[in-house]
Amino acid sequence: MMRSLWTAATGMIGQQANIDTISNNLANVNTTGFKKSRAEFQDLLYQTIRPAGMTNNMGTQYPTPIEIGHGVKLSSTQKSFIQGNLVQTNNPLDLSIQGSGFFMVQNPNGETEYTRDGSFKVDGSGNLVTSNGYFMMPQVALPADTSAVVIRENGDIIVTIAGQSAGQTIGQVRLVNFINPAGLESAGGNLYKETDASGQPVEGVAGTGGFGALAQGQLEASNVTVVDEMVNLITAQRAYEINAKAITTSDQMLSTANNLKS
Repeated sequence: MMRSLWTAATGMIGQQANIDTISNNLANVNTTGFKKSRAEFQDLLYQTIRPAGMTNNMGTQYPTPIEIGHGVKLSSTQKSFIQGNLVQTNNPLDLSIQGSGFFMVQNPNGETEYTRDGSFKVDGSGNLVTSNGYFMMPQVALPADTSAVVIRENGDIIVTIAGQSAGQTIGQVRLVNFINPAGLESAGGNLYKETDASGQPVEGVAGTGGFGALAQGQLEASNVTVVDEMVNLITAQRAYEINAKAITTSDQMLSTANNLKS
């Protein structure tokens, strides 16, 4: 069987994964805090028919090898944590991180997860929670008679109680950083999980020590650029088509060989 059939098939499988990745980016173009991914590829093993430097029967060396590649494989999907555009919402509980860092939230299992989505809400007990009801960590609860909330760039939460003129600090929004954020596991729901590859979370104060500053009344939009993704989609589609053409050509060559008569 011709190598090209299997080699081109790996190309089609690889480009399908590429299109899947691009499609997910485009599907999340309006997802708050979403970070786009890029499919990365590696070539497969080579069959060495003649190594470079081999001496021929004339006593000279071949300067180049004869190697036949066996296609391509998906090596990784790289997350890009480039800052997304900031969208003004004027909602006092909407927060964006201008720079590096993640918010910490606690899921129903008691595990800490991380997000760039700062669209926080207040539950029935006054706790600041995500859209899924996950507690912001460290946990903060607004007093029942809160009339105004101010969140400073460093994360200090200052509330004004009805009937009082002076505000009081009730807590602080803390951020975490990772040495390798691209190694985080995407958990869905705009959340990430720590992995061995990401390194352990380093907690700190917003606006200091390499952490981004917080901006109240703003949300970070997806960092997906539709035009770029459409160009990538067209490129992937053409690569898929040319690999399919290679399979068709190989099939035609096999058909020709099968139809040879002595």
